Amino acid sequence: MFDRVRVGDRVTSVDVLDEYTGHTDPGGAAIRRDLGPLTITKVSVGPMDNNAFLLVCTATHEALLIDAANEPERLADLVGSGRDRPELKHLVTTHRHWDHWQALGAVAGMFQPRLISHPLDAPELPIPMDVVVDHGDTVSFGEIELDVVHLRGHTPGSIALVYRGADGTHVFTGDSLFPGGPGKTDSAGDFTSLLDDLESRVFGPLPDEAWVYPGHGDDTTIGKERPSLPEWRARGW
Repeated sequence: MFDRVRVGDRVTSVDVLDEYTGHTDPGGAAIRRDLGPLTITKVSVGPMDNNAFLLVCTATHEALLIDAANEPERLADLVGSGRDRPELKHLVTTHRHWDHWQALGAVAGMFQPRLISHPLDAPELPIPMDVVVDHGDTVSFGEIELDVVHLRGHTPGSIALVYRGADGTHVFTGDSLFPGGPGKTDSAGDFTSLLDDLESRVFGPLPDEAWVYPGHGDDTTIGKERPSLPEWRARGW
């Protein structure tokens, strides 16, 4: 599908593919999957192949963006314009590392969404948050609810978001979990903390078929990564 949108006085084209593979390329097409009540659109932005995710409640057309990482005009193109575009009312930053918020101020200025992060990382973000959330909280938009999971280690306030729908479970992990292991940590203590949280708060409660959307690169599933947990703990990274 090829979407043509207008941003200000500029007409641009955003290539959005409806065949969802879990893989996007920097500067390439976005990919969208339709879960019925929710659509998820993934796009790679910036020089570090950061993933940004646009979630839209199909019943209300209300939207939430996860990680305004870079290329604010491209993210605006993704949301679109005109009467049929979703209303971007929420923007979640998964953690405080600079590569995940380069477009935060610009996107906030364009759409005026409610800005959300964990309180431990919020002071390091470039603009104030409207809402801070902790482990066990819920972020709601339209008829969609996302459960907040605090994962301590990559940063003190890293969070994941979990959607539980009729067709399965979907978890947005930021930089706390990737295909092949946990995100980078700066000390042995941080690594142990992150792996402990992943085991008890992600791998413990979530089923093997749960789909994992990381902050960089390709998607994975809980079942694909679960057998590697002992190896990750033994290697220490």
